[in-house]
Amino acid sequence: MPFYAYIVRCRDGSLYTGWTDDPERRVRVHNEGRGGRYTRSHLPVTLVYLEEHASKNAAMSRERAIKKMSRGQKNLLIEAKTRTGVP
Repeated sequence: MPFYAYIVRCRDGSLYTGWTDDPERRVRVHNEGRGGRYTRSHLPVTLVYLEEHASKNAAMSRERAIKKMSRGQKNLLIEAKTRTGVP
C-alpha cells in the first residue's frame, strides 16, 4: 500500500503539509473541517503537491523534511512537480 506526503494550499495562500494513505479522502476531510487544526480555519484547501512513498515511515519522514523547508523551497518543489503535469 502506498503512502503519500502532500502539500495543500489554503484559501489565504498559506501551505499545509501532511501525509496520508488516501490523498483524495484526506483533502475531502480537510475541506469538511475535520482535517488538521490549522486547515479548519483556512478553508478551502487545494492539493498542490503529492509524493508517493513505499512505507508510512518514509512518508512521515518526508513530511517532516518538507515542513522544515522555507516557503520558497516549498514553492520550488510545487512548481517542479507542476511542470511535470503531476500535482
